[in-house]
Amino acid sequence: MGDFERMNEVIQYLIEWLCYGNSEAAARVAYTADEKALETHDVLIVPNGHLGKDLIYPELTKPEVEVPAKGKTIIRTDIVYAAFFFTSRAEELLNTQRDEHGRFAAKFSMLSKKSRLQIPRLDEYARLVLKQLNLPLPEPGFGHIYLTHDIDTIAQYRSLRGAIGGILRGEAKQVFNSLKSIHNDPLYTFPWLIEQDAEVPGADTIYFVKRTKGKGFDYPQYCLWGRDYKRLKHMLRYNNSYLGVHGSYYGDIPKIEYSRMFRAHYLRSDFDHMQRLADAGYTDDFTMGFADSAGFRLQTTRAVRWINPKTYELTPLTLHPLTVMDCTLSNENYMNLTEDEAYFLCERLISKVKMHHGDLCLLWHNSALLPETYHRSLYPKILDLLNA
Repeated sequence: MGDFERMNEVIQYLIEWLCYGNSEAAARVAYTADEKALETHDVLIVPNGHLGKDLIYPELTKPEVEVPAKGKTIIRTDIVYAAFFFTSRAEELLNTQRDEHGRFAAKFSMLSKKSRLQIPRLDEYARLVLKQLNLPLPEPGFGHIYLTHDIDTIAQYRSLRGAIGGILRGEAKQVFNSLKSIHNDPLYTFPWLIEQDAEVPGADTIYFVKRTKGKGFDYPQYCLWGRDYKRLKHMLRYNNSYLGVHGSYYGDIPKIEYSRMFRAHYLRSDFDHMQRLADAGYTDDFTMGFADSAGFRLQTTRAVRWINPKTYELTPLTLHPLTVMDCTLSNENYMNLTEDEAYFLCERLISKVKMHHGDLCLLWHNSALLPETYHRSLYPKILDLLNA
């Protein structure tokens, strides 16, 4: 495919995506500076000249709209470029700052100012297009609900290293109870999570399973052939949960065996990693949130195919925006919110997802539900919001 065909494919995809997948509506939208296009189209979006060329930061002001004739609209703010910029993560080409884990953090982004991260601006642009086409806006509600859980570890004391460490810390009783039954282990919170998630009818529950060597930041690695994991896998599947792949901190791409759904460990990914995911045959990535701040990293609540900002290739990899991760709310080096503050932020974000008929994606770790955190009491409250 040549450069022209590739760019045209990207533009047509983004316009149809802005129209909520309505191809007939997208055919009524022109992306050109030639106003004669209004003779055959109802909405004209004027390009800023940077799509496919030198990248710039998009405008985040209210789009400039003109109505030159009845039923005809000119949008002079390049919302197609904005859709490309945010969903492709092109900002990371303009800003090379990274945190200690090599991640592009929210604090480096243009979205860090004035609560911009909490506004799904591309969905607002999509509503603008539908309104100018005199089409009904999406009904409030959820397109999909994804209740996801990363299994970084199954249990605290069931491994030799975990048991010895517990004994040395004076936790011999807890070690003995865990070895007696995994259900006594403080990190084996899966039955509780299954019970909570069952309270949300129609939600897809996904557990992301580590397939690593268990060294460095990938430690610990549980045995996928061991009895503990096999029993857990059987329990999860019995309760209609899906299994996804939780990738290595170091960027290794496991070959596809049981799932084409992927989430990077530590939410750590870059362009090359995502392209390798697409090339390996993964179809759905659930990594797209900032670790240090909750909100709409892609500026949308809706799934979108990833466009490689280096090559402008429309890949088969679908990005599912991550709305909230547990430790983002509570960790001192992230948002460091109280439980009440965390609840009200989640309520605000969830209301935005619902307003735009978007996809809600929550990430709660089984290992985050210890007594010293508020997540065991916060999680059910958040799930109650989904049934309201």
